[in-house]
Amino acid sequence: MNETSWLEYIEFMSFNIYDWVLVFAFLFLGLELLNEVVTRRFNGERFLESLSSMFTQVPFYFAEMLVFGGAVYLYFMIHEQIPWQIPVNGYSALLVLLLADLTYYIEHYAIHRIRLFWLAHSVHHSSGVYNTATAFRFSLFDPMVSVLFHLPLVLMGFNPILIFAAEVLVQAYQFWIHNEMVGKLGPLEWLLNTPSHHRVHHGSDKKYIDKNFGGILIIWDRLFGTFQKEEELPTYGLTTPMTSKNPLTVQFYEFPRLYRDLLQARNGREVYGYLLRPPGWQPDPPPDIAPEKTASTVGH
Repeated sequence: MNETSWLEYIEFMSFNIYDWVLVFAFLFLGLELLNEVVTRRFNGERFLESLSSMFTQVPFYFAEMLVFGGAVYLYFMIHEQIPWQIPVNGYSALLVLLLADLTYYIEHYAIHRIRLFWLAHSVHHSSGVYNTATAFRFSLFDPMVSVLFHLPLVLMGFNPILIFAAEVLVQAYQFWIHNEMVGKLGPLEWLLNTPSHHRVHHGSDKKYIDKNFGGILIIWDRLFGTFQKEEELPTYGLTTPMTSKNPLTVQFYEFPRLYRDLLQARNGREVYGYLLRPPGWQPDPPPDIAPEKTASTVGH
């Protein structure tokens, strides 16, 4: 199979798989809701929360189309300029998929630990309900972050079509792990990211925060010390709960909170801290100079 045939096949297969995964996700969501009715967990609050998650797809979809068009142009422009282009074949397709999964881990870690990126990603974590609808819960700014983190794969010489196909497959994998119906999966838990591992990732409990960042594989978390097994069902949502179902509030909940912090910044170092340090970072309080004043007064 020549390079053109490989590209056409990989592009067709990846996007075709993604389309079928979307069909599966909607069917599975219906099964989850039916299960909640049978087990009497279903109520208006949970249903509205699921609808709220689904509605985030509308602005995300339009942002994705716009950013994707720009990313295609940018990636191919860079790819044409570099002389070390990697041949397109089955081996390079598997390699770029592995590297895209590692890139996803790095990106995912960064957007949890850098508050400016957390502005977008917090949307995905803001729901107190965890089901397949949560897999659709995205910020309209998410696509911009992803483009930045996958640029190194272009600079390594991979064909952009391989990179986009790998991104699609890593994202498509995410749909089935957003649920409470699937329990632990035995030996697969050691290698793959599973519903059990990802439930931990969405937990706001202290021991679950910033754990299990993997995409398809959980081995990155095991290697880099961010793995946590599921010990009890997590409490989902943000540490400061966001309960609104309003689509605008869901999209921009963290923005006014950051704005208020920036208004309090006393210098450039604190502005840097609020923007680029982890969520929840606070500067050291100003030194208490009262005792010094008292001592000086007494001395005189």
